[in-house]
Amino acid sequence: MNAHLRGLLALTFVTLIWGSTFVVVKGALEQFPPSLLMLLRFLVGAAFFLPFWKRARGAWGPGLDLAFWAFLGYATQTIGLLYTTAGRSAFITALSVVLVPVLAGLAGRRVPVWVWLGALASFVGVGLLAYDGSPPNAGDLWTLATAVTYAVYILRLELHTRTHDAFVLSLTQLVGLALFVGAWAWVSGDLAALAGLAVPWGAVLYLGVAATALTTWLMAVGQRSVSAPEAAVIYSMEPVWAATFAYFVLGEVLGLRGLVGGALVVLAVAGVQWSAAAAEQGRASG
Repeated sequence: MNAHLRGLLALTFVTLIWGSTFVVVKGALEQFPPSLLMLLRFLVGAAFFLPFWKRARGAWGPGLDLAFWAFLGYATQTIGLLYTTAGRSAFITALSVVLVPVLAGLAGRRVPVWVWLGALASFVGVGLLAYDGSPPNAGDLWTLATAVTYAVYILRLELHTRTHDAFVLSLTQLVGLALFVGAWAWVSGDLAALAGLAVPWGAVLYLGVAATALTTWLMAVGQRSVSAPEAAVIYSMEPVWAATFAYFVLGEVLGLRGLVGGALVVLAVAGVQWSAAAAEQGRASG
């Protein structure tokens, strides 16, 4: 198995784990503030990479750069959800799938036609899966900022994985995220209330270990060999997995439109992966 295929599989597995977090977070937020849940999640995730602290000297700049864009994504999405629905949030956030190749193209990169087609198909599929038809609101603008920051994050991650080890980059990024979220929790007053709250440790450990430490490392490994535009299309599988877990765990059922949208996303991702593998094989045989 070549590095490119391993990268594609790693990023696909990331989306599966991300999809499972919606069910976990939904339950945890019923009793715990989002800022504190995120803070504990990133602290647990960062703890796994502490053995690489001495090797991180030259990676703090890139790590904090990634943490900054990731935090903006988390923060704007959270604010947006105060005013818009989860379905609208998922749909607008999926704009990052199209924005990544757009930004890459504006930067002078050549983006293959099959990536553009996959990105557009994924966007339409997520729209069918998540869009609820309600009128525009202030939350939509905040969530649009989320899509932009996620797109920039994916491009920046591709850049930094070329020059830095995945373990070290994961450490510096998660420490940076913990600092940014910690400041948010302190300003909001949530940090002061932590002592009197019952911590949902099951959710915190799952989010910290699987959905933060493991996925952050897999993203750094995967995007070392997978281009940012390709990765953006693969990341659009997240709402498909989320809907699957919601069906089996919460009993939430998709209508025909949602099923068609999910199928379109799966086909788009499969098409991009197949085209990428074929292109890689062609280069190898040439």
